[in-house]
Amino acid sequence: MSNEDLLALARRIFAAQPFSTYLGAELLAAGAGSAEIALPLRPELTQQHGFAHGGVVSYLADNALTFAGGLALGGDALTSEYKLNYLRPAQGASLLARAEALSVGKRQAVCRCVVLARDDRGVETLCAAAQGTVIRTAP
Repeated sequence: MSNEDLLALARRIFAAQPFSTYLGAELLAAGAGSAEIALPLRPELTQQHGFAHGGVVSYLADNALTFAGGLALGGDALTSEYKLNYLRPAQGASLLARAEALSVGKRQAVCRCVVLARDDRGVETLCAAAQGTVIRTAP
């Protein structure tokens, strides 16, 4: 598949995710083994201290890992497992997840992701890191 075909596939899959739409997430970029997903940080997505809720950060890591791995594998995929380290509280105007495939086999890919908080000027602060395994859903 060409990069344009992969991006078109990724956009179709992303648009079909009701939860991503509900949250207001946007697929910014996708390619063979990579993905970037952004999310404006609204008050409804924060916890009692004003930081992004851990579940929101986890969603971004999980979805970015799956897109990176699925595109590396050439199609539809699911997360088999992932580990997430919260490094600092996420706060700012938006969050950005950047994922890439580290190792790709026939049926699975191991991927890593960073989740960054961005302020109004676009300054990025690392707030979480994840690694996960993504599996193809079809042979």
